[in-house]
Amino acid sequence: MTDAIALAKALMAAPSVTPATGEVFDVLEAALIPLGFTVDRMICGEAPDGPVENLFATRAGTGDAAHFAFAGHLDVVPPGGGWTSGAFEPEVRGDLLYGRGAVDMKASIAAFVAAIPATSAGRISLIITGDEEGPAIYGTVPLIDHMKAKGLIPDLCLVGEPTSVNRLGDMVKIGRRGSVNMWITVPGSEGHVAYPHLADNPIPKLVRILSQVDAIVLDEGTDWFQASNIEITDLEVGNPATNVIPPMAKARLSIRFNDLHTGEVLVGRIRAIVEGEDPKAELIARISGEAFLTPPGALSTLVSDAIREVTGLTPELSTTGGTSDARFLSKICPVVEFGLLNATMHKRDEAVALADVEALVEIFGGVIRRAQGR
Repeated sequence: MTDAIALAKALMAAPSVTPATGEVFDVLEAALIPLGFTVDRMICGEAPDGPVENLFATRAGTGDAAHFAFAGHLDVVPPGGGWTSGAFEPEVRGDLLYGRGAVDMKASIAAFVAAIPATSAGRISLIITGDEEGPAIYGTVPLIDHMKAKGLIPDLCLVGEPTSVNRLGDMVKIGRRGSVNMWITVPGSEGHVAYPHLADNPIPKLVRILSQVDAIVLDEGTDWFQASNIEITDLEVGNPATNVIPPMAKARLSIRFNDLHTGEVLVGRIRAIVEGEDPKAELIARISGEAFLTPPGALSTLVSDAIREVTGLTPELSTTGGTSDARFLSKICPVVEFGLLNATMHKRDEAVALADVEALVEIFGGVIRRAQGR
């Protein structure tokens, strides 16, 4: 049996700020090889968003039960300063294990590895990226291409993101809202404020655009999703002078949307407002992910049953929070997310309760058994 705490410490001791490569994948591979896994590692992409390392590990089962996959990421956000102990020097203090990646999500990966049985009725795979916390361009998407090329698309997938809120097991994610960011640039013509007829002030045009955007009510939510929202996240003119009409004004928008919308349609709607106010204005959009929902059913039930068996809790099925790599995996198979408490993720002195890691091993073991009909 793999020692989940020891493996978590070893993974956390390997610095792996996005985009992650190298040592941290060496540690995981070394843990999987003795369990009979075939491990494929690949380097994807180039600077500035790469190179990124990804890992796909798989082990055939003894029968024809479902192919069950666990997905996660070994990259972490930058630690910043002010840690009580080194961010990449995992330390147990009291009942907690401290270090960057403790909950997001190296301990979760360690717990799954520790939960893998010596033999399984069906194939088990791990889909692990080094690019979840970053642009997510060279991570899970290339891994999906790799699985397709090998003919190894899983039947079910669990993403080990930290979903629990107050107690381990109180929440499972069955979907996520989509996300799109937009950058608006309105051109003008600079000039002296005393001679406005010789200039073209872009600020009033941008204000009118943003007023129309701010007035939009996208929806009132659905049975499983909260209402979509548009937020104006930045305004920029960059004009240090009090007597100059500026040559340009910029703004940035962020939209989080439910499954009543698509990113492309939302971009088109905002573009029509921008171009209607000024055909020379520019809108650049980046769709980070579409909304997805895995309706409550067999997968969420078996995960909930495994949680209830260990913790006594019946988890809330939710679609709250930001995006995750489940948005890509949902396109190839049913996927839900479940993992540790998210209270300290991305914070200094990130920490996980030792008891939660041990309980997560039991829960993941129960999920594997149920997924493969044992």
